[in-house]
Amino acid sequence: MRTTKQMKNCLAGAVLVAAMAWQGNAWGAEADNGAPPLVKSVARAAEASAVIPVWSTRKMPGTAATAPETETLGSDAVIRVTNVSEPTLTVFRAPATKAPTPAVLICPGGAYHHLTMNKEGSEIAAWLNTLGITGIVLKYRVPSNGDGAFQDLQRAVRLVRARQKEWNIDVARIGVMGFSAGGHLCARMSTTHGTVSYPPLDDVDRLDDRPDFAVLVYPAYLGTKALSGKLPISMKVPPSFIVHSEDDPGFVSGSKLYVEALTASKVTNEFALYQTGGHGYGVRCTKDAKAWTERCAAWLKTIHVLP
Repeated sequence: MRTTKQMKNCLAGAVLVAAMAWQGNAWGAEADNGAPPLVKSVARAAEASAVIPVWSTRKMPGTAATAPETETLGSDAVIRVTNVSEPTLTVFRAPATKAPTPAVLICPGGAYHHLTMNKEGSEIAAWLNTLGITGIVLKYRVPSNGDGAFQDLQRAVRLVRARQKEWNIDVARIGVMGFSAGGHLCARMSTTHGTVSYPPLDDVDRLDDRPDFAVLVYPAYLGTKALSGKLPISMKVPPSFIVHSEDDPGFVSGSKLYVEALTASKVTNEFALYQTGGHGYGVRCTKDAKAWTERCAAWLKTIHVLP
């Protein structure tokens, strides 16, 4: 098992890899086109303020991976982690303020096979920090463990509420943000919060697991010709912001169905649909969908998460 310091150093390296790639020519065009100022915030965001386990020792419900956890760095400057048996929360605190700040639980994607821990994790936290939002990266159970991942997220929302004073968080402004498979996980959390997915372990599990808002970025597995029956839409779904592009043919139809269902149920929502962007870009996009971060920030103001 890694120590807290080792886990912090891993994510620090992930953000620094991103910064070096940005400073090179991989994403250079984006820096001059309204992209989040990741490089400017990297020095602060690279050092996580806390890494905590989601579950107490030997109390995790459900199943764990059958192989040791592995981590790889690809030629695309993406860190991928799989065989997760010890879920964690890595906290990237917003700049210090007297007033409590919003917080967002970040669920990286990876087809429920692995987690893209920097591109859809620590880099997202760095951007959120520039908005004055605490970003908290959830390392949830993979591979092929959707129910375990849901338990991890459900517990994570409650843990953030439990730690609100310690992390200076406003309990009325705690959201979830997911990418690809992580977007599906956040949609599941949005539509089925309150589900008893594991026996209560302690006082934390008496806290509300409903997110105050949700951001789904190119979510996967929502449906093709019809919305997944495992995503029951009702007025209890929190305000939602959905990002997708038309050139993601495998998954964009699911987002359209989800938005239609939200609108029909009179759930506050906004759909940022772009012509180009593809899939799996995080904040690295150089196509039309690169505008999603600015639009999302504006939406967060309309629902009073940001001033």
